[in-house]
Amino acid sequence: MIDKVDMIYLNKQDLSKLKNATFNKVTHTTTRDIFVFACYTGLAFADTKSLKKDNLQIGIDGKKWIYTRRLKTNTQVRIPLLNEAEIILDFYKNHPRVINSDLLLPVYSNQKINQYLKEIAIKLKIKKKLSFHTARHTFATTVTLANGVPIETVSKILGHHKIATTQIYARVIDSKISNDIDVLREKLG
Repeated sequence: MIDKVDMIYLNKQDLSKLKNATFNKVTHTTTRDIFVFACYTGLAFADTKSLKKDNLQIGIDGKKWIYTRRLKTNTQVRIPLLNEAEIILDFYKNHPRVINSDLLLPVYSNQKINQYLKEIAIKLKIKKKLSFHTARHTFATTVTLANGVPIETVSKILGHHKIATTQIYARVIDSKISNDIDVLREKLG
């Protein structure tokens, strides 16, 4: 039996607030961008930090995908790039910490990123304890499940071996329940 855990994730409004915020500190802007990238890819911190240029490939649909292995489990993942993530990659391709390396993004240490995320949450009055892992939960809930992506697809993108693991990360939110029941109501007449 799996323990029920209350996962922290950004709802649509908080994610929008974060994406549209302007910051005085470059470290906050970069941290926000890397965090938003993870919100649209579902990648964990270690996987985001280690992303290399050769992880970016053309997928089965002729569009850009990330092909990598999760560092935690060595599970292969293939992630179709959503527009939000692609814009961030394009923005940082000429960054001084990236341009002369194989890396795709200028990711700070996990400790620094989490410190900056706390500062960002305070500045934006987001009353959640943000950590980098919040991005992975946001991807699973707000970005994918709430927009009708099947849990099997979310599970595959996250690199989970069991749907039960995804169900912990990707808790079903009220808007998803409402939309699913609306579809049922239409079918039942």
